[in-house]
Amino acid sequence: MSAAPEPTPRVALREYAPSAFELMVNIRREGGFLGFLLKVWREHGDLVMLKIGGRSVLLVADPDLVQHINVTGRDKWDKGASYDGLRDKLLGDGIVTATGVSWRRQRKLMAPFFTPKGIAKYFPIFVADTERMMERWRAGCAGTGKPVEILDEMMGVTASVILHAVFSTESGPTLDKVRHNIEFLVTESAKGQSRPVSLPSWVPTPNNVKYKRAYREVTDYIRELINQRQAIPQDQWPDDLLTDLMVTKEEETNTTMAEQLLVDNGLTMFAAGHETTARTLSFLWYALSQNPEVEARLHAEVDEVLGDEAPTLEAMKQLPYTLRVVREVLRLYPAAPLYARDAIEDDVLAGVPIPKGTPSLPFAYATHRHPAVWQDPERFDPDRWLPEREAERPASSFHAFATGPRICLGSHFSLLETHIMTAMIARRFRIRNKPGHVPHVEFFGTLGSKNGLPMLIEER
Repeated sequence: MSAAPEPTPRVALREYAPSAFELMVNIRREGGFLGFLLKVWREHGDLVMLKIGGRSVLLVADPDLVQHINVTGRDKWDKGASYDGLRDKLLGDGIVTATGVSWRRQRKLMAPFFTPKGIAKYFPIFVADTERMMERWRAGCAGTGKPVEILDEMMGVTASVILHAVFSTESGPTLDKVRHNIEFLVTESAKGQSRPVSLPSWVPTPNNVKYKRAYREVTDYIRELINQRQAIPQDQWPDDLLTDLMVTKEEETNTTMAEQLLVDNGLTMFAAGHETTARTLSFLWYALSQNPEVEARLHAEVDEVLGDEAPTLEAMKQLPYTLRVVREVLRLYPAAPLYARDAIEDDVLAGVPIPKGTPSLPFAYATHRHPAVWQDPERFDPDRWLPEREAERPASSFHAFATGPRICLGSHFSLLETHIMTAMIARRFRIRNKPGHVPHVEFFGTLGSKNGLPMLIEER
C-alpha cells in the first residue's frame, strides 16, 4: 500500500464520489479494496460519505463516532438492510444477523455460555486439538525446509476445536467437506455484499448452483446431528454447545430454541467461530517472524511458565505478555477490518443529520492506526496493552470484535483459544516467514493475504 498523508485532524463530514474509472484506478493503485479505503480515510478524514455505484455509505474511523454508533447511540443503529444478503443466503435469523426481540432473546439465552466461566469447559479441547496438530507437525512438516500455508494449518485446528466444542464431532472426510463448504459460503456471501450488482440467487449460474448445494449439505448435516440427539434419551446427549442450545429454555416463552434457529446458530457458530480465529493466529505467526525481539520475549515467558507441562487455566493467567501479543495482532490485523451498522432512526454524527436507513462502516483497520490515538501506529508493540496505557485511550479506539451490546458473542472464546494456542505452539516451535515473501493484505469479507502466508515450521 502506497504512502499517504495523515488523515484530516478531528471530525468533519466529507463526501467522496469517485467515478467508475477513478475507483478502478485507485483500487488497482492501492493494491485492492482495503488499500483504497485506507486512502479514502487518509485523504478525506474520519467521517466520509462514500458514494459508489449509486450507493452511499458512511466510512467511520473516529473512535468517538464508533462509540456513538455502537454504544451511546446504539438505539439508533443496528444490523439492518446491510445484513439482508447474509440473512437471506446464509445465517438466517441466528445470533449474528437477528435484530429486535429475536436478537434480545437469543443473546439473553446464549450469553451465559460465552462468559469466561462458561467457556472454561472447552479448555481441554483447546489443549488437546493443539497438541494433536503439533504431533502431526513433528512427524511431518517441521524442520523440512518446505513452507506450508499457515492459514490452512490454523483453519484446520480451529475448525477441529469448533467441531468438538459445538457438535462433539471428530474431523474426517465428511467434516472436512462441511468445513470447506462453509468457507466457500462465507467467501461468496462476502463477495455478494460488496458487488454493486449481483444476479438473483435463483438464476442457475454455476456459482449459484454450487452455493445452493453447499448450503444444503451444511444445513442437512447440522439438522441430522439435531435429529440424532432427539432420537436418544437426553441424559446421553454430549456436553457441548449444541446441547446447551437444545435444552435451555427462553425465560419469556418457557420454550427451547426452534429447530430452524438451532440450524441457523449451528452454522453461525461454525462459520464465525473458526475462520476469524484462524486468521488472527496466521497473522500472529507472521508478526512474530517480523519482530524477533517480541518473539524472544514471548518465548522466555512461555518457557518459564509452561516448561514441559501442558497449560492449565491458572498457568494462562501467568502469561500476560503472550496475551498482549494476541491483542496487538488483533489491533494491526483485525479479522473483521470493517463491519456494517445501519441507522434505524434519524441521528446526528459530528453535527450532521444522518437519515434513517443510512448504512455505516465502522472501519476498525483505520481506527486501530489512528495517529491521534496510537503512537507510531504501524509499529508492533504489545506493551500498548499494559493496563495503564490502555486506560489512557478512548473507549472505542479498539473494536476488533465490534463493541457495545452487539460485540461479538464469541470474543472470550476466541481470545482464550488464541492465547492457549499461541503459548503452546510458541513453546515448541518457531514459525518463520518464507524468505522474500511479502504478504498482500486484503479484505475478503475477513482479512487475509492475497498471496498467502507461506511459512517454515521449525522445532525449538
